[in-house]
Formats: sequence, C-alpha cells, structure tokens
Amino acid sequence: MGKISTPLPVKLFTGVITSMPDLVADVEAGLSGSCGPVDLRSEAYPFDFTSYYDRDMGTPLRRFFLGFRDLISPEALVKLKLQANELEADMAHRSQGVPRPVNVDPGYLEEAKIVLASTKNFTHRIYLAGGIYAEVTLHYQDRGWRHYPWTFPDFRSGRYDAFFSELRRIYMAQLRSCKP
Repeated sequence: MGKISTPLPVKLFTGVITSMPDLVADVEAGLSGSCGPVDLRSEAYPFDFTSYYDRDMGTPLRRFFLGFRDLISPEALVKLKLQANELEADMAHRSQGVPRPVNVDPGYLEEAKIVLASTKNFTHRIYLAGGIYAEVTLHYQDRGWRHYPWTFPDFRSGRYDAFFSELRRIYMAQLRSCKP
C-alpha cells in the first residue's frame, strides 16, 4: 500500500484576457482578498493565436498574468476558479457594451509543472469538484518549459516562458525558506 503524503504548497497565478487593460487592476483588487497580494505581474502580451473570444470580449485582446505571494494547497484551485467565475460575472454585469470584459483563469505552478483550471471537460482534463477540471499545460524539463499536444497555442509558443520561469524562481526560493 502506498503511503499518503501531503503535497507541497503551490504558487497561484491567474491569467487575465481583456480588451480593456484598465480592468486588470480591478481583477487584482477582486482577487487579492482571497488570494493575497500579487508578487509578480507580467507585461501585456498580445492574445492573437485565436479569435475565439473576439465577439464577446472585443479587440485587440491582451493577456496578463498575476502571480500571488501566498502559497496555497493544490486543492484550493477549485474554490479559486469558482471565485474567478463570480468575479467575471460581476464585471460583466457592470460593463457597458462588452458582454465579457474579462476572462480570469487561475492556475498554479509547482517545481515541475503548470496546472490550469477549466470549466470545460476534455480528454486530457481531470475532474476535480464543483464543475471544475484541471489540466497540466506545461512541464519543466532540462531548464525549460515543455508543452503537450493539447497545450494552448499561446502557451506552446514560448511567449510566456520568461514570466513562468521567474514565477518558478520565486516559488523555489519560497519553498527553500519554509523548509526546516
């Protein structure tokens, strides 16, 4: 019989897609109560590998990432995805003219992988709870991020690798500082 162990805490981040970059501060404020303060912010990346969101979100779309200081337990991802959906709905209710002003997608990073939360099932996703699924999107190997056949094209492109490498560096330092 295998021995059950508690997983190490993980580094929470969220991706934000929007055509209204001024809303990123509102997303950060909306998440900081439950996620803690942000310790890493990405640049604004063009979100141009698909037009899937254009009709509901407007153009041009940009993607931002926010990395949160406080480490979390991996199972907290379900609760955080549900909160992100509530935040999206609230911002849509307050928005004028754009049906979906923001897309907020939490995920977490650990030493060897990046996991994203989703409300959509697919062959490579695992059901967690509460209507939320998870997928391993990238893995860290030979000092770099590697993708899978199902990895989203923008993640696959390497465009975000520098951000995730810096987030991983911060995470690894946090783990070293809390080990006995």
